[in-house]
Amino acid sequence: MEKNTAGRDQLGEFAPKFAELNDDILFGQVWSREDELNPRDRSMITITALISGGNFEQLVFHMGKAKENGVTQEEMAEIITHLAFYIGWPKAWSAFTIAKNVYEK
Repeated sequence: MEKNTAGRDQLGEFAPKFAELNDDILFGQVWSREDELNPRDRSMITITALISGGNFEQLVFHMGKAKENGVTQEEMAEIITHLAFYIGWPKAWSAFTIAKNVYEK
């Protein structure tokens, strides 16, 4: 897995401890535990959590990562469709807008 430096790149000077935790713990240790949960499944869980919480800013990156990790366009559409009935139509609609952009690239 490629080392993630987004925390340090974007917040390193402003919030160095948060940047360290993001890069070294979340992406360095948690995401690298592939024996416990493969990256594809981890991506689907992360996407579900972000959509459910309405965290659309982070969704762009994570949908791209999900695509890299093998989540197909059809699977992404099914995930969002399924979620719509639990989290609300507006959140699903917003997620579809992002997914459409990610998967059309």
